[in-house]
Amino acid sequence: MFRGVGYAEGISFLLLLGIAMPLKYMLDMPLAVTIVGAIHGGLFVLYIAVILYVTLVKKWSFLKAFLAVVSSVIPFGPFIFDAKLINQSEA
Repeated sequence: MFRGVGYAEGISFLLLLGIAMPLKYMLDMPLAVTIVGAIHGGLFVLYIAVILYVTLVKKWSFLKAFLAVVSSVIPFGPFIFDAKLINQSEA
């Protein structure tokens, strides 16, 4: 669940930054930001809720939860965070 929501949130952020915002500011098409922004906002809230859930159920440390939240506001952050989690679980 965490992985799927993280990927969806990360992709929506990249679509917002890489497609919707250039359409708005370069081609005067603000509807793209309205639609993609709303989807991304919903996925961001869901991602934060899933981080809270995983922190409580899986007993994540405060640092791990904090890094998960910070990764959500960095382009490609959720993908990098997920890769780090996979590496930690394999070790």
